[in-house]
Amino acid sequence: MAQIKVTLVKSTIGEIKSVKATVAALGLKKIRSSNTFEDTPALQGQIKKVAHLVKVESV
Repeated sequence: MAQIKVTLVKSTIGEIKSVKATVAALGLKKIRSSNTFEDTPALQGQIKKVAHLVKVESV
């Protein structure tokens, strides 16, 4: 499967708990932190929920 790189570009301050939890589940702690994942439907759902906070690139 394809690899996806997810980078946190905006702060989670002021977001609801579920959005903060999703960002934490993606392993993103600080702004400009990145993580690489296999592209799965579950991951796509998480990215869709926090799309306004992250940047997604294919690797």
